[in-house]
Amino acid sequence: MNGIEKITARILSDAQAQAQAIQAEGEARVQAIGAEYEKKAREEYESLTGAGTQEAEQRVQRMDRTARLEAKKDVLAVKQELIAAAYAQAKERVLALPLEEYGAFLARLAAQAASTGTEEVILNETDRARVGRQVVEKANAAAADRGIPGSLTLSEATRPISGGLVLRQGDVEVNCTLDALLDQVRGTMDAEVAAILFR
Repeated sequence: MNGIEKITARILSDAQAQAQAIQAEGEARVQAIGAEYEKKAREEYESLTGAGTQEAEQRVQRMDRTARLEAKKDVLAVKQELIAAAYAQAKERVLALPLEEYGAFLARLAAQAASTGTEEVILNETDRARVGRQVVEKANAAAADRGIPGSLTLSEATRPISGGLVLRQGDVEVNCTLDALLDQVRGTMDAEVAAILFR
């Protein structure tokens, strides 16, 4: 080999070595970049799945809270229905009292609600016919015991009420119907009724 061939061979050898070094460096960089992107991709995946899992957990918690709230509302609605049914049953029991007891009940109502003792007692048509006179007589006796005039009178007028009575003096009326009485006690007795019903 002459000198030129040796120089050419040497240049070629150096070029190949340099090319291999560049290629090795390139492959190392490609692997490093690949590893870096794989790491970033894994971190992004974990971040997205973590966020998705967290969002799913929060959604499940929200749904659970909503379901519990709806269940509480449903239970409360059922309890209120049962309390209303208890009041309706109480009213029916009063209306189903034997005639003598029902008349005495109405007389006590009239005597207790009378302020002057000279009011008119207004009943529904059926009660007026069945116990009207008895109510006024007993109410007058009870009013006299209270120290007020026992001069209540049975009104010729009737009202479309389910039970109870209305006392009237001129333009002033005292509503002692069963519905009004039950409405009055509802606010104060609901807790007691609920305690009995839902022990």
